[in-house]
Amino acid sequence: MDEVVKLRVRNIEKSFPGVKALDNINFSVRKGTVHVLCGENGAGKSTLMKIINGIYKADAGEILIDGKVVEVQDPIKARSLGISMIFQELNYIPEMTVEESLFVGNWPKNRYGNVDWGAIRRNTIVLLNREGLDYSPETKLKDLTVSDIQMLEILKAISWNSDIIIMDEPTSAITQKEVEVLFKKINELKSRGACIIYISHKMDEIFKIADEITVFRDGCVIDSRPKEQYDMETVISQMVGRKLENNFPKEEVEIGNTLLEVKNLTNKGNFNEISFHVREGEIIGFAGLMGAGRTEIMRSLFGLDEYQSGEIIIKGEKVSIKTVKDCINKKVVMLSEDRRRYGIVPVRSVRENVSLSSLKKFIYRGRLHAKEENAVIEDYCKKMRVKTPTVETSIESLSGGNQQKVILAKWMVTDPDVLILDEPTRGIDVGAKYEIYVLMMELAKQKKGIIMVSSELPELIGMCDRIYVISKGKVAGELMRSDFSQEEIMKLATKTS
Repeated sequence: MDEVVKLRVRNIEKSFPGVKALDNINFSVRKGTVHVLCGENGAGKSTLMKIINGIYKADAGEILIDGKVVEVQDPIKARSLGISMIFQELNYIPEMTVEESLFVGNWPKNRYGNVDWGAIRRNTIVLLNREGLDYSPETKLKDLTVSDIQMLEILKAISWNSDIIIMDEPTSAITQKEVEVLFKKINELKSRGACIIYISHKMDEIFKIADEITVFRDGCVIDSRPKEQYDMETVISQMVGRKLENNFPKEEVEIGNTLLEVKNLTNKGNFNEISFHVREGEIIGFAGLMGAGRTEIMRSLFGLDEYQSGEIIIKGEKVSIKTVKDCINKKVVMLSEDRRRYGIVPVRSVRENVSLSSLKKFIYRGRLHAKEENAVIEDYCKKMRVKTPTVETSIESLSGGNQQKVILAKWMVTDPDVLILDEPTRGIDVGAKYEIYVLMMELAKQKKGIIMVSSELPELIGMCDRIYVISKGKVAGELMRSDFSQEEIMKLATKTS
């Protein structure tokens, strides 16, 4: 079998201050196959991939390509060895254009040694046309959706003709149609002998795409088998170390007074005459296809974008929301779908990120009361089960799921009445998802109102009391819990008028 092994990692170990991230990791990937890595957030999957891609250096162990030990000092060396990686966290420069983003770090040069912008434009157009992506090369990334940017990252990675392609949660921010395009591309890559290391928390996806599955837990390899020797229940129980009896811990909660009402909210070009309400103890969902306008509605409601007309009524009082501060002061908070850009301050600690929106609580008599701040932050991190060595650890060293929990903790310190959760479980493992669902139920019992935007219909159906379906910037319908079904939601989501 060794003659078909493309990549092997042997006895890899990696520690960060206060935590052992990887403990004696061994596994191999064969040519022309998809090897799926499963595990909870913080299990070590992304850390291992960053070692293979040259971002981190292992404390011990070795990497072999085609049976030969290689040194991967940095991502440039990784690319020269035929390794490319699609990252879970979208690290992009908003002011860059599409063509600049595709060729950054790999600029074609003319005979005078200058960047050949003509070649970049031509090659960009060829790449976009080949993949059926309808973007202008001159469009800035800040004007694209998260889904668009993720597709460009995928295109960039596979355009390098690498033999080893790492895909860390590549479908967490793209549409079902784009997922199908990606899977078709993966099959093409397999047919030419490339190997793909694929990280995903979506069980249906795993069993659709995998040839082999390796399960990680707490920095160790728990098991590794061909897909045929696994079933979904076994994978989940190995990931979390226990059986999950119920995916959605939904309970009946007494519904109280209206907390937030929106009437005929309009942002021209994005959405028109949107009306909805959320009450005490209620979880309402927003469903719809990518680009339908769900996120745009929430951004305007939260003061991130302007709206031209409509009314926002909070606890019976008509309010004017012009800025994020206006919204927070009215006890309405939002968890953004793009946590890297809008949710965290990467260079700051967990403590600083959590207390960021509530510093005035800890500042009195002219000084910051650090002891009180630490006690509150540690309490909320414990409630959220944030995996971090200490609250002074830099947030960027945490896994994506743990970063999401830190953002939730930040908003919980403000004691909000209404929480807008835009894709709250994106890129999060099944165990962490369950913890967030439990938290949502606890908040509902505390008479909070929750607005949940999600592209995963099962979680909307599992957790919501009512669902608004958005199609082409309008409310296509409102469904009560007794009427929920994926078919009915999709029928409304694809409504043409």
